[in-house]
Amino acid sequence: MRSAPSLRTDTNIPWLALLPALAVVVLWWPSLCASFQFDDWNVIVNEPRVHSLAAWWQSMPGIRPLLKLSYASNLTLGSDPIGFRIVNVLIHALSATLVGSLLRTRGLRAGLSESSASQAALLAALLFALHPVQTEAVTYISGRSSSLAACLCLLSVYCWVRSEDSKRGSAWLASCCACFALAVATKETALVLPLALLLYSADRPWSQTLKRVTPLLVLMAVMLVAALSLPTYRRLLAVSLDTRTIGENLLTQSRALLYLAGQLIRITNGNADPQLPVISSPADWLSALLCVAWAIIGVGALLNVRTRPVGAFAALWFLLWLAPTNSLLPRLDVANDRQLYLAMIGPAWWLAVQLTSWPRAVLRPMLIAVVLVALSWATYQRNQIYQTEIAFWEDTAARNPDNARAANNLGMAYAIECRFQDAETEFERAVALSADDYYSRINLILLRKGLLPGVDRKRCRHATYN
Repeated sequence: MRSAPSLRTDTNIPWLALLPALAVVVLWWPSLCASFQFDDWNVIVNEPRVHSLAAWWQSMPGIRPLLKLSYASNLTLGSDPIGFRIVNVLIHALSATLVGSLLRTRGLRAGLSESSASQAALLAALLFALHPVQTEAVTYISGRSSSLAACLCLLSVYCWVRSEDSKRGSAWLASCCACFALAVATKETALVLPLALLLYSADRPWSQTLKRVTPLLVLMAVMLVAALSLPTYRRLLAVSLDTRTIGENLLTQSRALLYLAGQLIRITNGNADPQLPVISSPADWLSALLCVAWAIIGVGALLNVRTRPVGAFAALWFLLWLAPTNSLLPRLDVANDRQLYLAMIGPAWWLAVQLTSWPRAVLRPMLIAVVLVALSWATYQRNQIYQTEIAFWEDTAARNPDNARAANNLGMAYAIECRFQDAETEFERAVALSADDYYSRINLILLRKGLLPGVDRKRCRHATYN
């Protein structure tokens, strides 16, 4: 008679669990020499407040202080983008290792056997590590806001788990709170971490878990008040609320959630600047039905969080980590792939459990190998577009032919590389796509006058504009 699976908290990281981290380093190695892209210029290259540690200190208090400190620290070692990308890859590697450890423990507590829990956790960590949707949080340097905050959240969960059954529980719980504070200092979406801890410990008595999570809830409230005391955060909140109504945003995000869920399946559909529709009519029945469907999924998962722990955890984890950016508060950009960085852990674990328990044992390794190879190849291909700004914006413009911003930025990339005729064509296309896009109109005028900022006239002296 087989004994029941152990329910102990096991936080040891065996050597095999380092495989996802190794896979990250190998897969992302070719992308290290890629150029700066898009927001990298505004938040790093041309942002004087992160050009030195002294400049960073003088700019405080400010938003996302730890993220900016990481940029300033990088710049003290050199301004080449390779240094930034090395840090991003190491962050992702650490996160993948933590995902494997935490999901193994969660699997044991969900009733999986030692072998099943270990295999599913390792595969889920590999899915998390290798999925091409992660390139926007790893290869895109400005995506560090998502990956670093996520890594600190995972460290916080790890400390939380260690605090549950350790003799030094208070010290581990203090470390959990410290990592939580650092995560919020990197990106505000980390504020939902206490709810994630409640979900992770859903197998434990609620009264016990609520008592232990109280310090983090208090810390969450303090940090929320502190954030709202800063003028920058208040201004960003006002801009958010002026973007669209909460009702309109719920309808809009019902479709955005479906799009993001689809990005986990459409592994060749990476999109740096997707043009998702903004739903303003309450009579849009498809969006209304999607809102109801997402609500049913959330409520159903809550009701089955103990009876169906894997599926419920997957659904709730996905919805929880997307809630800060894809629910009530409107955003100028409806959705971006990097928002999936933490959210995909739930679906990845569910899929890993299904694959590792597939009854056809002979075909199981082959199927898993096909999935991992497909993800790796898609990620490698996706990383190639970050090599140059032209490659990046050509891909984005091709995927979003009606996106004026993509056309304008592609025009700028062409102009910087002295391809003036191509630049003019893209600026004209951007103007045609959006009559309100004054950036493109100004860029077109300056290009024709030979005064476009960012163009090295000495380097382009043999590429005259005709």
